[in-house]
Amino acid sequence: MTDFPASSLARPSGGYAMLAVDQREALRAMFAAHQSAPVTDRQLTDFKVTVARVLSPYASALLVDKQFGWDAVVASGAVASDCALIAAADAFTGSATEFVADVAIDPAVVPATVRAEGAKALKLLLLWRPDEDPEGRIALATDFIERCRKHGLVSIIEPVSRGPRDGGEYDHEAGIHAAARELGALGADLYKAEVPTHGKGTEAEILAGSQQLTEVIDSPWVVLSSGVPAERFGTAVRTACRGGASGFLAGRAVWASVIGSPTLEADLSTVSADRLRRLADLVDDAVTR
Repeated sequence: MTDFPASSLARPSGGYAMLAVDQREALRAMFAAHQSAPVTDRQLTDFKVTVARVLSPYASALLVDKQFGWDAVVASGAVASDCALIAAADAFTGSATEFVADVAIDPAVVPATVRAEGAKALKLLLLWRPDEDPEGRIALATDFIERCRKHGLVSIIEPVSRGPRDGGEYDHEAGIHAAARELGALGADLYKAEVPTHGKGTEAEILAGSQQLTEVIDSPWVVLSSGVPAERFGTAVRTACRGGASGFLAGRAVWASVIGSPTLEADLSTVSADRLRRLADLVDDAVTR
């Protein structure tokens, strides 16, 4: 049992409008696409602190990683008082082809410590691959959920569909649903899912896929924005909510387009803040219908 219910991460409507800024090497690559100089760790950290300060007033919760963001975000007091804090509890190992090829629970993220620093929840990414033994994923998720319960924190799992280790063909959509069937009833307080069809299908296809996820996920669930065209994310969120989702936990759809701007903070304050407000309004409308 957690001391904080999952609803402590939600808006007054009961919908979730949560902002993610826990990207690591993927974020470095986004910045690298806009500059010739190496992207420093400090640049990533400064970006996360700025995002927290500018955008957290419009988010119901903010997800931050320990590696490049948590300590600085907490120390700066950048997060709005009514925005809950989520600590990313995952440690990533990359490969030649993937920014995240393997995931473990980060020993540097001590549940009691991050709770004392303001966290209400922890998040763990899980890679679902068709050629790997499900027992490893289930054991990792179960361990994580138990750690959260022990420390009274909300547990958020984020299963994502990935290809086989040998790089062969695979059905990404089938993986989204297989992951939900495998991991959606293990007891996590909140489930973070990829948008069915990555938002590229018709609304009817996204709706049907969302309804299928709702049938097998025992907790409230939200969508992430990675892989979804930013201009389609609002429609994807609205449609997923019609199919049983309760909102979103997303980053790229909100702030990715302003990376590389010479007026980054100003653009976060206008372009990104407007997107986040509109998405939050959309969630409020969807969950109160």
